[in-house]
Amino acid sequence: MATTRYTFVHALPITAFVLALFYKWFALDDRYAVFLYNHSLAGPAGPFDDITTSRYWMAGLVASGAVMVLYIATNWLLGRIQRDYRAPAWWHVWLLCALPVVIGIPLITMTQNSPTMPLVLAAACVVATLTGLAFALMPGALAAHRPRDLVWIAVDGLGLVPPLLLLRALELPGMGLKVSMTIAIAGAIGGIALGAMWLGGMSILRAWQRKPSPGAVDIFVAGLCWSYLALPLGHYLIATPAQFKYITTASNFFAWNVPLRLATFVIAVALAIGAAQIRKRLIKLTN
Repeated sequence: MATTRYTFVHALPITAFVLALFYKWFALDDRYAVFLYNHSLAGPAGPFDDITTSRYWMAGLVASGAVMVLYIATNWLLGRIQRDYRAPAWWHVWLLCALPVVIGIPLITMTQNSPTMPLVLAAACVVATLTGLAFALMPGALAAHRPRDLVWIAVDGLGLVPPLLLLRALELPGMGLKVSMTIAIAGAIGGIALGAMWLGGMSILRAWQRKPSPGAVDIFVAGLCWSYLALPLGHYLIATPAQFKYITTASNFFAWNVPLRLATFVIAVALAIGAAQIRKRLIKLTN
């Protein structure tokens, strides 16, 4: 019963917070400012071109990033001040958030302000938000009960940020930007190398400190949380003017080219698996 109560107590403010952000961005704020209408590197951007429409669903990831930060902080605090506190399973909280989000986001985006969103864009916002919320809620239990392990995993995840974000450089020369293919290839390879070195260094550090290693899935999830939740939120809060906050375009974090996007995830998964396997061997050597 206590777990069920905790789940509702967690889900209600999260849902209200996410829907309040969407209402602020899509109903109350100036759309020309929040989504940078008539502004892009390639020329004026309309409300429904590819660059602008990606900002709409990126709003779901920015909102999820804010949820992640607040949820980690809240669970950490509850775990410190309430001895019998047990964080609910993340997917229990997610399930309770899902239906209001599925209803609320289309209701806001398809009826408020101008222009209103067509169903396909409202659905994209819902999918991005629900996906982001799933990852945002995952660290909650660790923050409450094993915060040091969460810190270690988070530092591990930083190793996947360079490959996840820099491999997209390969498509930049073909997008009309002043980036040579040589520089693009160097950036992509450098991102992979930097990620591998970071994970290798963390593997040695964990073995030296005799810290058990997380599995490849945990490392990969941490990398996704940094790259697609924390950094878009950071961009919104820090990299935009205080009086002119706007949502970033997806091209700052994702490749437009679908095969390249998939290859990016495959390489990140391979790095996470490689790190997990190396650590198993290091543990055997140190025991």
